[in-house]
Amino acid sequence: MGVECYVVVHNIAKRHNVGTLARSATAFGVSELILVGRRDFNSFGSHGSSSHLRFRHFHSLHDARTFLKDDRDCDICGVEITNDAVAVNQHPFKKNTAFLLGNEGTGLSPKEIEICDFFVYIPHYGPGTASLNVTVAASIVLHHFGVWAGFTERPRDGNKFVVAERPVKQGRRNFCTETDDSIIEERKARRENAANGFFEEIENGNSSSNLLDALFVDG
Repeated sequence: MGVECYVVVHNIAKRHNVGTLARSATAFGVSELILVGRRDFNSFGSHGSSSHLRFRHFHSLHDARTFLKDDRDCDICGVEITNDAVAVNQHPFKKNTAFLLGNEGTGLSPKEIEICDFFVYIPHYGPGTASLNVTVAASIVLHHFGVWAGFTERPRDGNKFVVAERPVKQGRRNFCTETDDSIIEERKARRENAANGFFEEIENGNSSSNLLDALFVDG
C-alpha cells in the first residue's frame, strides 16, 4: 500500500470551513479527517463529499498525536510560516503525513506547534494578502502531497471528474464513541477549548447542531 495523507482539524474559527475542507480532502486523496475537541460542526460546503471521507474524533491533541504516530506511522506537518518551514513546492515529505492547519486569524497555537515534526509554508508571489483562507491553503498543500505521493488521478467524464458511488453508511461508533467516559472527556475538552473559541458557538449560545454522526445518515 502507498503512503497515506491525513488532515487534523483543531481550533478552526469558522465552522463552515470544515465542510469545504472535507470537499478538498476527498478530492486530494485524504484517508481520514481527524477532528480534535468538539464533534459538532457545520458541513455546509462539502457538497456531499463528506460521505466519501472517513472521520475520526479525539478529545485532545495528545490523543490525536498518539494515534497518528503509533497507529498510522505519520509525520505531523504544520502548515505555518516558521523559521524552519520549507516551501511546500519542495515536497519535503518522507512517509504518511498528517497536516495540521492553523486558525484563520492566529495561526498554529504553541500546543499545536509542539506536536508537529516539521513545517511547510505556501510561497506567495503577489502583494495583496498576508495569508490564505484555511481551506485554500489546505487544497494547495494536499495537492502537492498527492503529486509527491504519486496518487492515481481520478478518471474524467467530460469536464468533470467521475464521482464514486456513495459508500455504505458508516457506523458511528467507529469514529465517535459515546460511552460515559467519552462524554465526560468531551465535556472536559469543551471547557478547556472554550477560552480558545474552538468552533465558536453561534450568537444565541447554541451549537451548530450538525453532529458528525449526521454526515453518515443516508438521504
